[in-house]
Amino acid sequence: MENSFWDAFVEALRLIRTLDPEVMEITWRSLQLAASSSTIAFFLIALPLGTLIHFNRFPGKRLVISTIQTLFAMPAVAVGLITYTLLSRSGPFGDLEWYLTPAAIVFGQTLLITPVMLGLVISALNAIDKAIPETATALGASRFQTYIICIREAKFGILTALVMGFGRAVSEVGVSMMVGGNIREFTRTLTTAIALETSKGERELALALGIILILLAFVINFALLSLQYRKLPWHYWK
Repeated sequence: MENSFWDAFVEALRLIRTLDPEVMEITWRSLQLAASSSTIAFFLIALPLGTLIHFNRFPGKRLVISTIQTLFAMPAVAVGLITYTLLSRSGPFGDLEWYLTPAAIVFGQTLLITPVMLGLVISALNAIDKAIPETATALGASRFQTYIICIREAKFGILTALVMGFGRAVSEVGVSMMVGGNIREFTRTLTTAIALETSKGERELALALGIILILLAFVINFALLSLQYRKLPWHYWK
């Protein structure tokens, strides 16, 4: 049994070393989908909406922020169910014909990671010195200019939101499986392929994809650590 596992592990490393086409294709698709959903969630929703929520007073603001923070822990399968309900043929967006396509995965991943990004953006803006926006306003800055100054001041925390969102998107399985269908050369991602190949007993391919996923998690955590301490990667070697 031990030798069998070792043989499978060695074969998995060989698949990675030789840039096996199937391994690379699945990895590239996973990165593309996660990057697309992270870009949409961050730049179109989390950053502008988080800025508006932070700088404006309105009834129920605390409740809104509390709800956003509660959604941090929303299970991926629950988001997958919501996405399926919206995009299936009988759903309100069924006419888009996105179900079982990469677009459906991006849509679902965007729903999944937006609360995380939004909450972290708000937290990053809350952490800046309150005197900064007051000083900017006193010096004649417009509201938009004040927003930009504060975003620059909170850039490390805001970038953390982007990295966290990407990490959750690339490692989720529920949404991709439920609305993507795990279709070979079309919607198969690292996580769904690992689940499928393991169930088939194809340990070599599953291990190769698992190693890549672990390496991606390491890179993401290293990036978060770098942002936390506001250091560039090479500073750790000094």
